[in-house]
Amino acid sequence: DISFLIVFVQCFFPQNVVPVTRTPIFLVNAAYDSWQIKNILAPGIADPKGAWKKCKLDIKNCSPSQLQTMQEYRLQFLGALSQASSSTSHGLFIDSCYAHCQIGTQETWLAADSPVLSKTTIGKAVGDWYHDRTPFQKIDCAYPCNPTCKNRVFDSDKQQD
Repeated sequence: DISFLIVFVQCFFPQNVVPVTRTPIFLVNAAYDSWQIKNILAPGIADPKGAWKKCKLDIKNCSPSQLQTMQEYRLQFLGALSQASSSTSHGLFIDSCYAHCQIGTQETWLAADSPVLSKTTIGKAVGDWYHDRTPFQKIDCAYPCNPTCKNRVFDSDKQQD
């Protein structure tokens, strides 16, 4: 049944699943998720002339109009998260980095030079929230405001559109 499939697929979107999630949840994400920018916002198939190629490799190469498109994408993402921040059992660490999967390495999780929001690293924010020391629901200002970000720069030889 196609209606079941549509309902099932919609449950994967945070704006649909987070409001009904009873389990405490902590969301860590870059507002400029490099994988999403490369594969959803500006996939190679939708950019046959390669106008986004340099931008996707390094956010510093983006034109003002590309940055504006990315800002609008960020605002849509934050709108989807608005339900998540309404519960005190939910935590948020949404930075303005051009990155992906920031909790998978020591460099972004526990290091002294990890991305910071409100003088707090990702690891400390999650740990304080998990152990009920301090709730944490922070959303960073728009790019390029956070000097603690290690914005991802991709090798042009390995770029996959």
